[in-house]
Amino acid sequence: MLREIPGWDLEENATKIRRSFRFRDFAQAMEFARKVGDLAEGEGHHPDIAMGWGYCTVVFQTHKIRGLHGNDFIMAAKVNTLLP
Repeated sequence: MLREIPGWDLEENATKIRRSFRFRDFAQAMEFARKVGDLAEGEGHHPDIAMGWGYCTVVFQTHKIRGLHGNDFIMAAKVNTLLP
């Protein structure tokens, strides 16, 4: 499933997927983080999001199973569609 979500990498013994997005400035990174948050809230599947000047990192893991579920990959694909 990883090949279907360009830019994402497996992390921590294949229990998480992570992608870092780069932006021109803080405002763009913040706006993207907000969009990811809105998407996650609407889907009821929440990632860990870290952001700062020019970057936003998103990590998906299904906490209940302490690993990856199909929903994590679906959400990663949806996050990819948020890019301009």
